This record gives sequence, C-alpha cells and structure tokens, in this order.
Amino acid sequence: MNASVFSLPPGSARPASDWAFAALTLTGLAWAFWRYSGSMDAYEQAILLLSAPALIALGWFWQPLRTLTAVVGAGTLLALALYGRKTDGFGADLTAANQVFWLKYVLASQSAILWMACLTFLSTLSYWAALAWRRQATMLESFGTKLAWAAVTLALIGTMVRWFESHQIAPDIGHIPVSNLYEVFVLFAWLTTLVYLYYEARFQTRALGAWVMLVVSASVAFLLWYAASRSAHEIQPLVPALQSWWMKIHVPANFVGYGGFALAAMVALAYLLKTAEPRSLWWGLVVLPLTLVGVLLAAAQFGGLAEGTVTGLQGWARKFGGIGVFLGLCVALRQRVTERLPALPILDELMYRAIALGFAFFTIATILGAFWAAEAWGGYWSWDPKETWALIVWLNYAAWLHMRLIKGLRGAMGAWWALVGLLITTFAFLGVNMFLSGLHSYGEL
Repeated sequence: MNASVFSLPPGSARPASDWAFAALTLTGLAWAFWRYSGSMDAYEQAILLLSAPALIALGWFWQPLRTLTAVVGAGTLLALALYGRKTDGFGADLTAANQVFWLKYVLASQSAILWMACLTFLSTLSYWAALAWRRQATMLESFGTKLAWAAVTLALIGTMVRWFESHQIAPDIGHIPVSNLYEVFVLFAWLTTLVYLYYEARFQTRALGAWVMLVVSASVAFLLWYAASRSAHEIQPLVPALQSWWMKIHVPANFVGYGGFALAAMVALAYLLKTAEPRSLWWGLVVLPLTLVGVLLAAAQFGGLAEGTVTGLQGWARKFGGIGVFLGLCVALRQRVTERLPALPILDELMYRAIALGFAFFTIATILGAFWAAEAWGGYWSWDPKETWALIVWLNYAAWLHMRLIKGLRGAMGAWWALVGLLITTFAFLGVNMFLSGLHSYGEL
C-alpha cells in the first residue's frame, strides 16, 4: 500500500502540498460565503462552514481527492463565468447553454451528466475487456480507472452547475440537486464509483472494477431511461415536503449507505463466482431470476391486469431475463472472469468494510430522516411504506454485521446474504416508489 496516497505515518510533518490544499479550500469557502451567504439561512451557512474542514481532512487522508476538488472547482467556476456573460432580468440567461460551445457540449449540467454516463459505460467496458485480453489486462484496468475518475469529475461538475442553474430560473426554485430520482441516481453513480475507487487504491487491486462498475452502469442506464421517458432532467420546483435543509444532509448520507451496500453486493457476487459450488451458483444466480421471469410473464398473461400493468410486468420480465442470461454466462466462464480477483480473505474483508461504511451512514440518514419527518409531518415515525422498508434494510445489515462480529460469519453464507441485501435495498429504494404509496409518494415512478 502506498502510504503517500493516504494518511501520513505517525510523527511525520505535513508537506507543503497539504497546507496549500487547505489554503485553497479555505479560499474557496471564503469566496462562496461572500458570494452566496445572503441566499442561505443559518443552517445552510453552518453546513457550508463545516464542509471546508471536512474536505481538508478528506484531502489530507486521500490525496486523489485534492485533484478531484481542484478540477471540479475549476470546471464549475468556468461554467458559471460562461453563464455570466449573458443575463436576463433575474440572473444568468440559461439559454446560453445552446449558444456557447463549452456550455452546450461539456459544462452545462445535462451535458456534463451525459458525459458522465458515457464515461461510466466506457469504464465498465474497459474493466471487462481486461478479463478478455489477458496480455493487456493491466493497461485496460488502468484505463478503466482513469475513465471512472473522469466520470466522477463530470458528474460532480454537472451536479454543481445544476445547483447554480436551479437558482437562475426564478425565485424560490433553487435547491440542491438531490430532490428527485434523476438527481439522486446521479448522486448514487458518482458516490458509488468514488467509494469503489477508494477501496481500489486501499487494497491495490483493480480486478473488482468489472463487477462494481456493473451496478453503476445499471444505475446510469436507469437514469437515462428515466430522463428520456419522464423529462426528469428538467429542473422543477420542490414540493413542500422537500423544502427543508434536512434534505441537504439526509439524502447524501443515505446514498453513501446505498453505495456501500451496492459495492458489497458486487464483491459478494465475485466472491461466490470464485468459491461457491457450481450447482448452488446455477440455482441461486440463474434459475431464480429466470423463474421470476416466468412468474412475471404468467401474471401478465393470466392475471387480468390493466394494460399498463401488463406492459410493465413484461418489461421487468425482460430485464430479469437479461440478468439471468448474463449471470449464466458468468457462471459458465467463472474461471476466466475470476482469475484476476484478489484472495478470498481480501474479498471478505472488503465486503465487510463496505457494509460497515454503508450501515454507519444509513443509520445516520435514518436518524436525520426522523427529524425531517417530525418537521414536515409532525411525527418522527409514521410506518409509511418507505420508512418501514428503510427499517427492514437497517435490520438486515445490522443482523449481517452482528452475525459476522459475534458469530464469526464468513465465506459463502455472508456473500449470499450481502447479495440478497442488495435486492432488499433496491426494493426499498425503487420498489416502494413503484408499487406502494404513502407520504413519500412525491418520489413515485
């Protein structure tokens, strides 16, 4: 492990680069506070002030975040400067995005997010190409890592510029871009990728990129479909329940949790392909998804359901069928696709760390959500479907950690559990929005 990439050895003096990064971060904080504090309430100002020491500490601990911070800051400021060339009666003229080359094709929020999507797919393909061309594996994996960093960079620039754009539409429209499925899937994509890149450097292995970036690519594919079918990329005013500063901290904390759980599940999949019995793999990874396809098709054919519901079930049947076919290929080619994976103890440790990280942040997010609910609806807990399934997710991973730490749960059982945990989490995040209704119905599909 390269100690220079992470925290310093005990007793070592911090180099000048550390203090330069701290000075640059504090300068950016001072400028942002001077420029935008008038539009913030006391809670938002406190969050801004606390973000600077947190970012400095993270940059000192993990050096690549310094470059990321500098590039994202420079790209965002360039976009703001380009928008500032043309103004209307309220602020920046957002139609400039269709007239200025760098805004139209790179730095406007939608352009940057589309670049993020493209780079995410290319990164995933590069990691998988490394499994096919063994002689070029090291180069292809390194290229996949660079593309993943580029995707995170463009996603963050897109997020920051979208935040600015929302404030230029009309009074009381501006908000942090974590308010709908489109925006939170962008958040999930870059957060999950960033968490993976940290563990990639920490464990000095790129062989897991092919697996982890799969779930990121799936989220990006959903993002593109959702944006195209619902025009979700358009910035909309917040509904009253979301007009709270709690959203600014609850949602990001939640998605650090989701990112950790997703990463752990993909590590679990790699672990199982490397070590589990072929028969259990065929039943658990192939037969089960294809059986679910049959159930969905039967429900669509003989359930007497509405036409829209039938179409939806058929669509999900195709998706699960595709997943089953892909997993079947992975099982059939398991030796080839797992030969570059790290040793089983490393995979097990990474799975544990990802779940522990996700559980910590998910716990914080759940507590923050209770405070938010008390402010918005007058009660900390109402057994709303979203809240109930959040509790199920929390209990699932609390049990997983308990069984590992107290009972010594290791190996295939823990991996299967982590993989099932992703299904539970996915239903809590998307399934509740699709099939149930309640106080969180503003996020329905």
